Amino acid sequence: MKFLNDSIQSSDLTYGDVFLVPSRSDVSSRFDVDLTTDDGTGTTIPIVVANMTAVAGRRMAETVARRGGIAIIPQDIPLNMVAKTIGRVKDADPIIETPVIVGPNETVGTTMQLLGKRAHGAAVVVEASDHGYHRSGRPIGLVTEADCAGADRFAQVNTVMKDQFLTVDADSLNLNSPEFPKVFDAVAAERFPLAVVVRNGELAGVVSPKSLVRSSVYRPALDAKGRLLIGAAVGINGDVAARSQALVEAGVDVLVVDTAHGHQAKMLSALEAIRAVVPAGLPLVAGNVVTAAGVRDLVSAGADILKVGVGPGAMCTTRMMTAVGRPQFSAVLECSEAARALGKHVWADGGVRHPRDVALALAAGASQVMIGSWFAGTFESPGDLHDEGGRLYKESFGMASARAVAARTAGSGTAFDRARKALFEEGISTGKMYLDPKRPGVEDLLDEITSGLRSACTYAGAHNLPEFADRAIVGIQSAAGYAEGAPLMTSWRG
Repeated sequence: MKFLNDSIQSSDLTYGDVFLVPSRSDVSSRFDVDLTTDDGTGTTIPIVVANMTAVAGRRMAETVARRGGIAIIPQDIPLNMVAKTIGRVKDADPIIETPVIVGPNETVGTTMQLLGKRAHGAAVVVEASDHGYHRSGRPIGLVTEADCAGADRFAQVNTVMKDQFLTVDADSLNLNSPEFPKVFDAVAAERFPLAVVVRNGELAGVVSPKSLVRSSVYRPALDAKGRLLIGAAVGINGDVAARSQALVEAGVDVLVVDTAHGHQAKMLSALEAIRAVVPAGLPLVAGNVVTAAGVRDLVSAGADILKVGVGPGAMCTTRMMTAVGRPQFSAVLECSEAARALGKHVWADGGVRHPRDVALALAAGASQVMIGSWFAGTFESPGDLHDEGGRLYKESFGMASARAVAARTAGSGTAFDRARKALFEEGISTGKMYLDPKRPGVEDLLDEITSGLRSACTYAGAHNLPEFADRAIVGIQSAAGYAEGAPLMTSWRG
């Protein structure tokens, strides 16, 4: 990356302070751009879901990995639950989507609550036996929100479900098969365009026209055994080596050593302890840092990838509380240069509000961009849906907030110690993340982000992300320059 006209960088810059300049390009199509990352994680798009409790869970991890990214499960989740999540994600199909599943005797009210856990808009009803129902049982119905409208919330779902629905054999979902477009046509022709996928008569999942198209555009992020990728975080307190080893044994693909202030002695000792028990081929991420000195120290302690960002997150109050941090574009630029000199990489963590910010972070040298609160307002995030006058939202909170600290320290130390720790918070405990009616699922946001990024690469004449970082030309702009580039939804003239 270079600055336009050798611009003098008189102060640190964030994403809104800069812009990309178009260059001569021979990239004829957005689909000719390869978004595969080169940091050894195996992702095929440069997107990481932040290790935030309100953002990264099983549904998020599975969905994002199916489209090429990776999610990091937070450090404050009990180890047995993390292992269970890893197992469920590894068992998920790379193409067929996991459905919402209910038994025929489930209530309409409970089913309505479950519909908000996925972007499909429907639940599959499976056959029940004397012992309840099995998740891979024979599908007998399909139920949508429209089917439940006006029904008694305590009625059984078998009274409102559709018993006529399209089924697709799992073996027909081969992207290289000439039959694949015919499957798309059949599903798209349905009144409610969702097909139930079966394997030997039992439920295997669901597909929609949009999911079939996405499967032809994205490549899933897979491990050596062809299973979806997933990462997990550990802190710097307690027996970090033992927890890290347990996560490796559970099948984690990327390990993130995470604390707000990564450039400290406790992080360095934690990294050295973890590096001793983690296989050499498993990427070890550490942070957060914002300086070249922080990069060099963490790399010397064993980090492969550095997480960059102090204070830019939507739920973070660190800069307002402490004045500590650094504008994100300059932090990523300096840290990526230092990491590159050592043969390492950085992830840009925080400050992303628009697809342009993702492109700018990658232009500054990041191998991937970590997104948190933006993804909290989606069907796939762990929280429950709330309705505020017809606007759906989910709650989000910062990982240094009083809420997160209380959850993280529960059961450790004395009540007095926990009360003392609760006095120090640098995050928002409750924020409303509204679902975008046009883009309510995380895949919708990935479509928006990657389409913007692919276009940015074509403007720069880059066929892949390393080329993009090399060819990108960045200019510095005023606040008025930034405002000029924003769309106007209504007339600016009275």
